[in-house]
Amino acid sequence: MGLESGQNKAADPDEQSPSLSQPSEFSFLLFHHRQLFKQTPKMVIIFATVAISCLLLYHHSPITLPLSGNYNPLVDSDHIENSGINLDELKSILENATMGTNTVIITTMNDAWAEPDSMFDLFLESFRIGNQTKRFLKHIVVVTLDQKAYSRCLKLHPHCYNLSTKGMDFSGEAYFMAADYLKMMWRRIDFLRSVLDLGYSFLFTDADIMWFRDPFPQFHEDADFQIACDYFNGNPYDLNNLPNGGFNYVKSNKKTIQFYKFWYNSRVTYPSMHDQDVFNKIKFNPFIKNVGLQIRFLDTAYFGGFCQPSKDLNKVCTMHANCCVGLENKVNDLGIMLGDWRNYTRSLKNQTTHHESVGLWTVPQLCRGSFQRPRAPPKKYDKGRKN
Repeated sequence: MGLESGQNKAADPDEQSPSLSQPSEFSFLLFHHRQLFKQTPKMVIIFATVAISCLLLYHHSPITLPLSGNYNPLVDSDHIENSGINLDELKSILENATMGTNTVIITTMNDAWAEPDSMFDLFLESFRIGNQTKRFLKHIVVVTLDQKAYSRCLKLHPHCYNLSTKGMDFSGEAYFMAADYLKMMWRRIDFLRSVLDLGYSFLFTDADIMWFRDPFPQFHEDADFQIACDYFNGNPYDLNNLPNGGFNYVKSNKKTIQFYKFWYNSRVTYPSMHDQDVFNKIKFNPFIKNVGLQIRFLDTAYFGGFCQPSKDLNKVCTMHANCCVGLENKVNDLGIMLGDWRNYTRSLKNQTTHHESVGLWTVPQLCRGSFQRPRAPPKKYDKGRKN
C-alpha cells in the first residue's frame, strides 16, 4: 500500500546545461544577468533577505507539510465544519461523563442499532456482565445520529448527545460501503476531532464491541493514538498492521488534533474510501512523522474480534463483530458471544487454578461468510408480501 509514483527518466546531461555549440546565446544571457545585478544592487539585497527569511520560517515551523504524489493542499486546511454540533451542550455532557483524567468513552448509534433487543442492548449488557466493567457505564457518551435513537438512548442511559446532520437521514441500517455508511463514518471522525479540541481524551468503541474487562491497563503509556486491529502481526509499532477504526484510544493534544484534521480532510484525497481505508493510506504519510504522532496497534489477544479472535478468555478485554456485515448477523452472533462469556464466568467458580480453563468462543456463526452472501432486503419490504 505504498504511495504511487511515476517513473523518473534520467535526464540527458546535454539537456541540463546550455549547449557548447551555442556560445553566443549563452554569453548573451550571462552578460545580461551580470549587467542586471550591477545596475540593481538593492534587488539583490532584497532577494537575499526574503530567501533567508523563508528558510528560517521553514526550519522553525512546528509542522512541515507532507510531500508526496498523493498530497492534496486541502489536507492541511484548518477549515473543518462544525455544522450540527452544539458545543455548549457537548461540553456539559463530556464534563458529566468524564473520568478523573478528562477521558470519556464514546460510541455512536442510529435507530436501527438502538431498536429493542438490537445492538445497543447487547452493548450495555456486556458492561453489566463483564469483569468489573459495570463502573464504566457512567463514563459512556452515546452519540446518536437521528431523533429516534436519541429518544431511546435517553430512556436507557444518562449521557446522550444527538448529532444531527442537515439534509441526512441516518436512522436506517447503513450497509457496509454504501453512500450513507461513508457519510456516517466521516461524520464520526469530524465529531471526534471536536471532542479533542475541547480538551477531552476519548476511548472510542463501536457498539458492536462487547466489553469483558478493563482495557486501560493494556494501553501503551507513550502513545498518542492507539487502535485495535483486524489482524495483528505481533509488533505494536509496525505500521503494516491492519487496524480497525471501531476501537481507538486517543489523547487530546496538539498532535492528535492536527492528525484528526488531516484524517478528515484526506477524504478529499481518497474519495469513495471509508475512514479505516484512508487511515491505512495516511499512516505512511510523512505528515505523521513530522507532527510527531506516536501510533500503537493493539494486540488481538486482548482486543479481539471475528477476524482474529482472542484465544484466551482469561485475557480478553473486548471482542468486536468485525469481518461481518448485516445487522441481523451481528446481533445473532454477539448474543451467542455473551452466552459464551456467561458460560466462562460460571466455569470459573468451579475451577481450582486460575489457568485451568481458558474458555472457548463458539462464534462467528452467521457472520462467517456474510460478505459472500447476498444482502437480505430490509424488513419493511416484506410487509404485505404473499407467500
